Amino acid sequence: MKPLSKLISFTVLGLALTTTVQAADLPGKGVIVRPVQSTVAEEMFQTVIVDKALQRLGYQIEPIKQVDYNVAYTAVANGDATFMAVNWDPLHATKYKRAGGDKAFYRRGYYITGAAQGYMIDKKTAEKYHITNIAQLKDPKLAKLFDSNGDGKADLTGCNPGWGCETVTNYQIKKFGLSDIVELNEGNYSAIIADTISRYRNGKPVLYYTWTPYWVSGVLVPGKDAIWLEVPFSAIPNDPKADTALPNGKNYGFRMNSMRIVANKAWAAKNPAAAKLFAIIKLSVNDVSAENLMMRKGQSSEEDIQRHAEGWINAHQALFDHWIDEAAKAATH
Repeated sequence: MKPLSKLISFTVLGLALTTTVQAADLPGKGVIVRPVQSTVAEEMFQTVIVDKALQRLGYQIEPIKQVDYNVAYTAVANGDATFMAVNWDPLHATKYKRAGGDKAFYRRGYYITGAAQGYMIDKKTAEKYHITNIAQLKDPKLAKLFDSNGDGKADLTGCNPGWGCETVTNYQIKKFGLSDIVELNEGNYSAIIADTISRYRNGKPVLYYTWTPYWVSGVLVPGKDAIWLEVPFSAIPNDPKADTALPNGKNYGFRMNSMRIVANKAWAAKNPAAAKLFAIIKLSVNDVSAENLMMRKGQSSEEDIQRHAEGWINAHQALFDHWIDEAAKAATH
C-alpha cells in the first residue's frame, strides 16, 4: 500500500465519486445528521470519513461540533447529536455507562482497532540505565533523570483532564507507590508534549504518556526513539479484576483500545442504512497516525483534513463503495 501522504497528493477537492447507489434510491434523503466529537483536533479525520460516507447515502450533514467527551456522550444519548466516531473502548466505559449505555446508544462493530497507550521513555536513557518498568522510578537516582524543574521528582507528561486517560494515570501513580517521586503534569497535552519533544531533541531524558493513533509516535518512534514501559501489575480504577497484560506477557498498564461509533439509539432504529454503515466501516490505526503526522507538520486546517479524507477515500474507493452498497441494502430489508 502506498503511503497515505502520497495517496492524498493525487486527490482533488470536489472529486466526483462513483457508486452503484442511484440518487433516487438514497436512504438518507431529507434526514439531518449532527456529528459531534471531542476537542482533540486529531480525531476529526475519522469523523469526516464517516460524514462523507453518510453524505453518499443522501444524509444532510451539519458541521461537526467539538465538545468535551462527557458533553458529547450526553448529547448523543439525548438526541441533541446523532453520532460520535471516537468512543474509546474500554477507556471510556464509565462515560458510556453514565450517559445511558446500551439503552441510549447504538453501538455495533469496531471502527478502529489496535489503539495502544501507556508510558514511554527515550530509548537512549532506557538502555543506559536498564529501565524497563515504571516502578523502577522509585529509585530517586533514576527518577531524578527525568526531573525538568529541579524538584528531584520525575516529570511525567500526562493528558488533558476530562479525556479519561488522566483517571487511569493518576490512579496508577498512586497504586504503584510513585506519588512522592513522580510529578504527573496535566493540562494542554499538545503544549506539554511539544516541550517534552524539545527536551528529547536537546539530548535530555523524557518520560511521557501517549497513545496511538496519534502523531507523537511518528516523531518519537517506538523502538527507534523511545520504548514502552511496563507496569508492575494491572491497575484500573473501579475494576479490581482488570488484567492489562498482553498475550506476549508484556503489561503496559492499559488494555488495547478500539474506537467505536456510538449513535443515538432511537435515531439509528429509524435509519437502518446509517446503522449498517456504523457497524461495518473500518479505518486503519496506521492511516490515522499518518494523517495526524501531516497535521503536525502544518496541514491542520479543516480544509486540510477534508482533503486528507478525500484522499483516503480515493485510495480505498472499491472498499468505500462496498460499504455504501451494503448500507443502502439495509434500508430495503
